[in-house]
Amino acid sequence: MNRPRSTPLLVYDNDCDFCRYWIEQWRHVTGERVHYAPYQEVSAQFPQIPLSAFETSVQLILENGTVLSGTEAILRALNNGWMLWCYYHLPGFMSVTEAVYRFIAQHRPFFSRLTRWLWGTHTERTTFCFSRWLFLRVLGCIYLIAFFSLWVQIHGLVGSNGILPAEQYLADVHQQIGTRGYHLFPTLFWLNPTDACLHFLCAGGVLLSFLLIAGIFAPFTLVGLWGFYLSLVTVGQVFLSFQWDVLLLEAGFLAIFFAPMQLRDAFTRAWEPSSAFLWLLRWLLFRLMFASGFVKLASDETWRNLTALNFHYETQPLPTWIGWYVHQLPEWFHKISVIGMFGVELVIPFLIFAPRRLRTIGCIGLVGLQLLILLTGNYCFFNLLTIALCLLLIDDLTWKRLLPKRFMPGICPIQLPPRRYGRICIAGVTVLLFLLSSIRFGGQLFREARLPDVAWISPFRSVNTYGLFADMTETRPEIVVEGSNDRLTWTTYQFRWKPGELTRAPGWVAPHQPRLDWQMWFAALQGSYQNTSWFLNFVAALLQGKPEVLKLLAENPFPDRPPRYIRATLYDYRFTEIATKRAAGTWWAREWKGIYCPAISLRK
Repeated sequence: MNRPRSTPLLVYDNDCDFCRYWIEQWRHVTGERVHYAPYQEVSAQFPQIPLSAFETSVQLILENGTVLSGTEAILRALNNGWMLWCYYHLPGFMSVTEAVYRFIAQHRPFFSRLTRWLWGTHTERTTFCFSRWLFLRVLGCIYLIAFFSLWVQIHGLVGSNGILPAEQYLADVHQQIGTRGYHLFPTLFWLNPTDACLHFLCAGGVLLSFLLIAGIFAPFTLVGLWGFYLSLVTVGQVFLSFQWDVLLLEAGFLAIFFAPMQLRDAFTRAWEPSSAFLWLLRWLLFRLMFASGFVKLASDETWRNLTALNFHYETQPLPTWIGWYVHQLPEWFHKISVIGMFGVELVIPFLIFAPRRLRTIGCIGLVGLQLLILLTGNYCFFNLLTIALCLLLIDDLTWKRLLPKRFMPGICPIQLPPRRYGRICIAGVTVLLFLLSSIRFGGQLFREARLPDVAWISPFRSVNTYGLFADMTETRPEIVVEGSNDRLTWTTYQFRWKPGELTRAPGWVAPHQPRLDWQMWFAALQGSYQNTSWFLNFVAALLQGKPEVLKLLAENPFPDRPPRYIRATLYDYRFTEIATKRAAGTWWAREWKGIYCPAISLRK
């Protein structure tokens, strides 16, 4: 007769490497709730259980003496609620899982080798304390870059003397839709629509970024960073309409729940990261990468026929000089590069959800692609933010093996005490965010599908769709802005970073983003100022000599007084060849295409 026990006992085969590995993993999960023992030592205590049963499957002896085996024993030991419900209530689930268990038990040598290959031989508990610590510091640096980069140009872009004044923008919103604007255009700028508020939001973002880097009360710091950046993106209009702006908001929002609820996080006593929000951040990385590959195949013929990189390096908004040299490589190299890119964006993202070693390989592939993009183009903080998300694919054990001991601090993870209502809240928020992001992701992949309307979340820009480089531009139109006092002699306004002088090499500006230079690239693609709503405001600012706008340019060719006339012409720019560069020293060649904006004057 079975004797009652104070704690369930899971009995396993100690001669099996596969069993020993997973028993060690389960010990980390169950703690003191379950005891473990090899049948070679305790089988004599349970004469009612045949020796053959011990040899073929694990046995769980409950407190009342009841004996469970196979899949049921594992699920009861791990206390996996939803799988237990499926096991007992979902038709066919019990039969299928028990058949899978028997198959694995009969081929344990093979699955033992597979386990070592996928997870390695280390049986230490998998934690992500250092990964979270590193991710939050890098995120703090990215926020710092974003706020400071915007701070030095915000007044010229959306200040009261800027190209698109934020105060006038919100006034128009309030006039047209009234109080609905507070939801559709969420920003702290409503409280004080002045240049001082823009200054405060940028300065406050810089200060909070330093606090996040220092690890001081990270959740509340992240709330402030998210709110401040959302406020700026809302009033930034076209100048803050880039995918990395909303990517930073979504990653920053998830990080609020991922950060430790401590005055300052320290490795000596670090709360374990939330598994739910760890997976939501990985889900964000998956959506970002897979969608970027999907939209290329779905939207553009040059990606499908592998010729997109024939144009990309010279037609991207702000190339680098390395991009110039890469452009010179033969076409077969570019086609192979496109195939490799599709492999990274469409295949490797699935490794995000794979076991440790495959996940690490996936991380290397994703980071490698970002480094190549970073070298050949200026994409603000996008590459750094994507790499930061990739850091969450590496667990603490892998970091210990990758980093020298002097760089790897001692980690003492602490499990949060179980709080029922806290778990319910976290589960509710997790499920809601996952459903909302899945609906938006599904709508992007399956445009004909009728999915629920989730437009109410759009103003907060924290559950987004992504898809970089969906349409490849095959030519590079460039706008040249010129001023004159007599309409005979025209002097060119030089921009800081966008192509202009033919002998000026493509420069390095990332992670800073000169947002006017970027918008000039988009404006040129429109073909005429009539299709670019803000361009006339820019011309008017030059005619008035507004210092805030002129600071966005490399120099002011009319330092004494503004010109009487401004015009804009359109050129087709292209990279020169190596021989031409050696002979003439030019990085660019250009061909005149026409007038983008005719001569305009504010004075009669």
